[in-house]
Amino acid sequence: MRQWMGVVLLGLLLSGCQSLQGMLPGGGETSRPTVIERGGDAAGQPDMVERKVAFPAETYAKLDKHGSATIKGRLRYTDSRGQTLIGAHETVSIAPATQYSAEAADVALAGKRIEPADPRAREYTHYAETDANGYFVANGIPAGVFYVAGSVLLPGGESRSPLILKQVTVGKGQTVKVDLSR
Repeated sequence: MRQWMGVVLLGLLLSGCQSLQGMLPGGGETSRPTVIERGGDAAGQPDMVERKVAFPAETYAKLDKHGSATIKGRLRYTDSRGQTLIGAHETVSIAPATQYSAEAADVALAGKRIEPADPRAREYTHYAETDANGYFVANGIPAGVFYVAGSVLLPGGESRSPLILKQVTVGKGQTVKVDLSR
């Protein structure tokens, strides 16, 4: 049950991730979001950050939901002791790169939680389950720029690694390999 809660939260986060390299596809610049915290909870959960970027319905309407490309790779995390942990039986999210998702990615990479994504953005997010060795394959991906993201359950099963996120570009019918490690 705990794994699925993490997967759902990760999917909500990534339902709109954008270029963290400062540029949007097509040349538009992104800017770091101003983090407005709304308070953490008594259990020590990170503060919730309010979204500043409105859901860009016109941008998403131009995106395909399905295609003929494949994204595959392996999910791994190296902890502070140098031990590599394999992301076995985890869910990897693949979300189109948009300005809306850039905000969510920046906040998540800063170690904070952001308000859930608009349900319309989640319609464009793809998911893949890793095998026992951390390998995953996602078929039916449309051509475009995507964020591939996941996290690894840490020993003890009480917490997860930081978000591991990579940006990939895939063409129609192509297969792209991604090393989803940190």
